[in-house]
Amino acid sequence: MIPRRSRFASPLLFAQLVTGAALAASCSSDQTTTGSGTAGQSSAGAAGTVVDQGGSSPLAGSGGSIESGGSAPTAGDSGATSGGSGGVSSGGSAGNESGGNGGNGGSAGQTRPNVIFVLTDDLAMNLVQYMPNVLKMKKNGVTFSNYFVTDSLCCPSRTSMFTGKYPHNSGVFTNGGNDGGYATYVSQGNDSQTFAVALKAAGYRTAMMGKFLNGYDQQADNAALGWTQWDVTDNGYPEYGYTLNEDGMHDPHAHTPADYLTDVLSGLGQAFVSKKSTEPFLLEVASFAPHAPYTPAPRHSTLFPNLTAPETAAFNYRPTASDPAWLKDIPALTPQQITGPGGLDEVFRKRAQAVQAVDEMIGALEAKLKATGHDKDTYLFFTSDNGYHIGERSMLPGKQTAFDTDIHVPLIVTGPGVPAGVVVDQMAQNIDLCPTFSEIAETPPPATVNGHSLLQLLHGQTVGTWRNAVLVEHHGPTAASAGPDNEPMSAAAPTKITPPTYEALRTATALYVEYATGETEYHDRAADPFELQNTAASLSAAEVAKLHDAIAAIKTCKTADGCWAAQQLKP
Repeated sequence: MIPRRSRFASPLLFAQLVTGAALAASCSSDQTTTGSGTAGQSSAGAAGTVVDQGGSSPLAGSGGSIESGGSAPTAGDSGATSGGSGGVSSGGSAGNESGGNGGNGGSAGQTRPNVIFVLTDDLAMNLVQYMPNVLKMKKNGVTFSNYFVTDSLCCPSRTSMFTGKYPHNSGVFTNGGNDGGYATYVSQGNDSQTFAVALKAAGYRTAMMGKFLNGYDQQADNAALGWTQWDVTDNGYPEYGYTLNEDGMHDPHAHTPADYLTDVLSGLGQAFVSKKSTEPFLLEVASFAPHAPYTPAPRHSTLFPNLTAPETAAFNYRPTASDPAWLKDIPALTPQQITGPGGLDEVFRKRAQAVQAVDEMIGALEAKLKATGHDKDTYLFFTSDNGYHIGERSMLPGKQTAFDTDIHVPLIVTGPGVPAGVVVDQMAQNIDLCPTFSEIAETPPPATVNGHSLLQLLHGQTVGTWRNAVLVEHHGPTAASAGPDNEPMSAAAPTKITPPTYEALRTATALYVEYATGETEYHDRAADPFELQNTAASLSAAEVAKLHDAIAAIKTCKTADGCWAAQQLKP
């Protein structure tokens, strides 16, 4: 274990640097926790994690997904954007509020709410603390403290969001090949079973912007079904040098500051919101940030000069005899891999820089909603397709594991009827977004959904029996599924070791994993919040059978009712 370095000042200082003392003060008010929590104080959430009640400090996650040991910016990290909720900083180009078409959209004649869905790529919980507009969303809306993805990988996770299906029903387990990617998504009939198709049929204007699905070819493939506006590119990871498919017209972008993709998407999103129409709208803006190569906007490239990768108890942790073989194969991190060029410290710093433009986009969209009179009739959802580990268990930057660093992501929502400052403890999953959007639009979801609407929880209403387990389904990478998520990140990270195929059960108190190799993992999160001690061997035969049967029931469920029943484990 490499000695852990001293930490810097708290992220509260960052909030003050970025948005001024007034915003920092406004973000520090208490939040109310539903479920097992107690209003007005930090409380133990349903999953055994500590739920932060304040909006200006990092979530003090005891589960390893929100690194309480993460380093924070010092006073030397000045120069942070002051864009706040009004848009990008003065250095912005395409993403400022002028990106609108000049019209005032208004809401005359509109009776159903709008939905804006901001989806980030590989954004882990430990980056939220560096996003002042997202922290304002927490203060003004509902935060789901136990929200998980069906797989910590881009294409299967996004497919679950679009369709409300588990991977075993969508057929999309990877980013390419016979069990994943856009071609599999289409061949399995998913394209006609999405929230976009449902809302368009219900009379919504629908726009898809940014990243769609791995394997989509913006030159060869048409716009997906259900979208009335299509502004998508297939390789926006570098943020420059991409071609944007704008409703079939191919618009190449160069390498100037005005071409920075997140800013371009911000401008397009604001223009869509500004269009005059009596129809409600659905807007999904899917950034490539902060996915590798973690390219920040030029105006953010010097922020956080002293920021380093969080060093929790899991950082550079070495496997024990009880761990599965794939973890034992991971070598210890070297000092060069941590602090050297392209190392973990640089990766984390660049990721914190890269999310600044996303955060400014959220502020700009909020400002545009207010300017057009849509701020009272629009839901704003913020989340990520998966989390990200950086050094935990000695792992190089990546995802795909069943650990909370990778499967536990933010879900924060504001909108009409959404109470301010509430933390929801009930377990939620990305398969719930499709039925939630459909219920907001007052239209039935696709008949094939496996998820459950979150609208009652969003409105602070009491719910009856709720799920107490979710399933994670992962197929190990193959040559056919190789892509940006299986490639080395830099010279300092020449190899990556990822887990084999597995199914995992995440309950309110534990993580249980069954690998295709026959190995198992069990972590009691109350005793082992960082998921470091595999105690599967200590389980009784009856306990193992119960967990195995729970996985078997969920991974074979086909309908919303069937999956809902399977997710409710008996004591």
